[in-house]
Amino acid sequence: MAIRTVRPDELTLLQDIERAAGRCFRDIGMPEIADDEPLTLDELAAYRRAGLAWVSVDAADTPGAYLIAEPVDGNLHVEQVSVHPDRARRGLGRGLLEHLAEFAERGGVPALTLTTFTEVPWNAPYYARRGFRVLDDAGLTPALREIRDREAAHGLDRWPRACMRRDL
Repeated sequence: MAIRTVRPDELTLLQDIERAAGRCFRDIGMPEIADDEPLTLDELAAYRRAGLAWVSVDAADTPGAYLIAEPVDGNLHVEQVSVHPDRARRGLGRGLLEHLAEFAERGGVPALTLTTFTEVPWNAPYYARRGFRVLDDAGLTPALREIRDREAAHGLDRWPRACMRRDL
């Protein structure tokens, strides 16, 4: 497995990976999540231009997973990490998270944060195994509160969600 930055011509592939990964939510009774559209090409391009978009590629240099992040209150926030189901359970997501952690540490960033579903096995339980801990309301920074408010307005709070943090 190799990790590299996203190329401009791969943005539609990122959308395809996210759509494919999202289908798993249909199987657990979350069809609205499965049907939710990925970020737009312009939004993905902004992450790429900021140097905060990576892919995990196979030997043929074909992406099978991606991660995008953004600075949030002095930390790096995992905006999205998606693994194509055909490439699942091979450590691609873990590799991308570790790549982000190393990138953050080199830049003096103290922590990674994310928001996730608490009762989906490949969400909060997975991130807990990767060193993330659930933040209570007192642990939320202003920008994390804003992210959670946007998610709630988008209807994501229909299922239990949480903010998580991994100190570096």
